[in-house]
Amino acid sequence: MKTYHECLGQNVQRKNCIQYEFCGKCDEFYHRENIVMAQMEMQLADTKKTKRRPHANIRIDMTPMVDLGFLLITFFIFTTTMSESKAMKLFMPVNKGPLTPTKESNVLTVLLGAANKVYAYEGKFEDAIKQNRIISTTYDESDGIGNLIRQKQKQLQQTDKKDGRNDLVFLIKPTAKSSYKNVVDALDETMINDVKKYMLLDASAEENLQVQKMDQ
Repeated sequence: MKTYHECLGQNVQRKNCIQYEFCGKCDEFYHRENIVMAQMEMQLADTKKTKRRPHANIRIDMTPMVDLGFLLITFFIFTTTMSESKAMKLFMPVNKGPLTPTKESNVLTVLLGAANKVYAYEGKFEDAIKQNRIISTTYDESDGIGNLIRQKQKQLQQTDKKDGRNDLVFLIKPTAKSSYKNVVDALDETMINDVKKYMLLDASAEENLQVQKMDQ
């Protein structure tokens, strides 16, 4: 940085010293361009040191959301269908009044054995034993109990002109080794084939003994 005296030592005219500014503190002359640059740097530093405006704290009011939540809960309570127990309706006859006579030829009986085995016969059990008319069948829809029911209904439709196929009496007799599913499957066949008269009975001692022999 040149002083005024340095300027004189270089034979600089006094009028040219207007480019310098005298500093009384340090008793020196400074170049005006350097002073202007220093002032600009100080202003720039002051600008950088300017404090940022503090951000306002954002507060969200959740009260409307709580009201909306209760409205949604109320909506789903009134519109949702509660789970209902699914069970088959079984209408049992009332044990009142005189017995209705039934032809033996209209009766079809199935004995539910172990391991999904089914045995069927028509008429009385004693006559079926003597004539060896107890057959083995399955729960198959096309070749099992359903097929026997349809064949019997077709036979009654041709022979009985009054009630026809509706005169069939279907007896379901589960044994000790049959399962609950076997009973449900047999009852399903009555619904599928529109059997009007059917009963759920206990198998007799003779029938249980015969089923045990046939299961072996």
